[in-house]
Amino acid sequence: MRVETAQRICFDMAGNAMDTQKRLHENISALADGELPDGERELAMAALGTAEGQAAWNAYHLIGDVLRDQASGALSDGFSASLATRLAAEAPLTPSPAPAGRAAADTTADSAAPPAGQSKSRADVILP
Repeated sequence: MRVETAQRICFDMAGNAMDTQKRLHENISALADGELPDGERELAMAALGTAEGQAAWNAYHLIGDVLRDQASGALSDGFSASLATRLAAEAPLTPSPAPAGRAAADTTADSAAPPAGQSKSRADVILP
C-alpha cells in the first residue's frame, strides 16, 4: 500500500511540475503579446531569468514576427558555403535491397520514364 501511495505522490508531483512549466510558457507567451495581467508578471519575469525562459521568449517573438510577416529570413554569412561543404561530406544515398517478392516490381517502377516535362530524381523516389 505504501508503494502505491508513493507512486501516486510522485506522479502527482510530476504532473504538477509539467503543469507549472506549461503555465510559465503560457505566461511568457502572454507577456510577449502584451496580454499578461499585472498579477502574474512577477512569475513570468522570474522565468525569463532561466535559459528555458529566454528560449521561450525568443521563440514566441520569432513566432509573432512570422505571423506579422516581419521575420528577416536572412541567412547568416557563409551559410551557403557551409551547407555545400556539409552536403559534399555526406555519403551518397544507397538504396536498401528490396524484399525478394517485390524486386521485379520495384525495378520496373524505377526504370519507368517520368511524365513528359518532368525529370526523375531521388526526390521523386523518396517523395511520391
